Amino acid sequence: MKSLFATFLCLACGALPAGETERPNIVFVLADDLGYMDLGCHGSKYYNTPNLDQFAAQAMGFTDAHSAPVCAPTRAALMTGKSPARLHMTCVRLPGVHLVRTLPLSEYTIAELLRDQGYRTAIFGKWQLSKPAKGQLQDYGFQKCVGVSGGTRSHFFPYRLPGLEHGSEGEALADRLTAEACKFMEENKSGPFFVYLSHYAVHTPLQADPKLQRKYEAKPPVGGQNNPVYGAMVEGLDRSVGQLLHKIGELGREERTVVIFTSDNGGLDHFFGGVHVTSNLPLRGEKGMVYEGGVRVPLMIRWPGVTRAGTVCAVPVAVEDYYSTIAEIAGAAIPPEVASCLEGRSIAPLLRGEEVKRDGPIYWHYPHYHDRFPPDPAGAIREGDWKLIEFFQDGRLELYNLAADIGESDSLASQMPDKARDLQRKLAAWREKVGAEMPSRKE
Repeated sequence: MKSLFATFLCLACGALPAGETERPNIVFVLADDLGYMDLGCHGSKYYNTPNLDQFAAQAMGFTDAHSAPVCAPTRAALMTGKSPARLHMTCVRLPGVHLVRTLPLSEYTIAELLRDQGYRTAIFGKWQLSKPAKGQLQDYGFQKCVGVSGGTRSHFFPYRLPGLEHGSEGEALADRLTAEACKFMEENKSGPFFVYLSHYAVHTPLQADPKLQRKYEAKPPVGGQNNPVYGAMVEGLDRSVGQLLHKIGELGREERTVVIFTSDNGGLDHFFGGVHVTSNLPLRGEKGMVYEGGVRVPLMIRWPGVTRAGTVCAVPVAVEDYYSTIAEIAGAAIPPEVASCLEGRSIAPLLRGEEVKRDGPIYWHYPHYHDRFPPDPAGAIREGDWKLIEFFQDGRLELYNLAADIGESDSLASQMPDKARDLQRKLAAWREKVGAEMPSRKE
């Protein structure tokens, strides 16, 4: 089947926008556990993120972009354009339902699509969708793989990650992965290339540069953000983004390179090892929840010559949208067999400044029990400003108008039962359509 896809793409080459003769490079940077409120450009007064703040001033920022509640489902949706519920990859290893832990090779990933379009493809960092043999992911479309694993025990050398066996004491993993990505870009600067820089930062374990940590130890807490180790990790990640952007400019490829920055889920708010990590306020909840604190994430996209610097878009975006968006940016025609199964839609019209509304709801499905994350298994639907959460253990419903209540503090389910039931019916119909598995209730 995949060879047929490749043949289709060869025939479809040249599907670039009018006037374009050179396919743009695409760099996708994915942070791990970075919350929406963890950036200076999003209002944090505690974390210093000068490079991401500057990037936001050059890019289009999205204030209503969403992920899955946890990491692996987001990565699966990014690679396939399909919902985690359809893929049965709604978590990594939690109880509740049967889990698929390896992305089927039958899925035609965005890396395969771009590779077959003539792109040089590479992944640097966290994968989490299979156990790669010898750290390689060629079967998923990546021609170069460095530091690929499902997680790390150390953010400093030695890392015990494939392809990163050599290094120097004190070397930070975020810096090293970025350096490897920069080397790949230099080797392939004639393009086009697709770089998936998937950081392990700022996921636990909490480990930071001692010098940066001392800087944050001297700072007063602001708005519930008060962890100096995490603060140093956030700034370290920001530094690596600056290194990446500088290299793109140094290579003279800034005008031909699209850069996308986002996170795999919301921030980790709860006490880990007795220490509070971060605060997502005014958003409610955290990683592992379908509240906004768990699923609303930073998203910034710089498409030179297309996006207007410093613009902000409030149209809701889902992680399933990236597949179609990247394909359109690359001028890559998606094979009909693949396109018919996609659940996202391209946001390229938004990047071009067109005034379009989201066509259809956004759905979440998290049917898992977790000792550290207190809410019961739940699903959610977002349609316009309305968001309904359905808790599977007791069947209760919560209804919020996010335009008026971004903190999801005042449920309107009892006041607007018809609206709640309407959204619940749509959510149930979607679950049936994608074959979502429901958890067994705890007694």
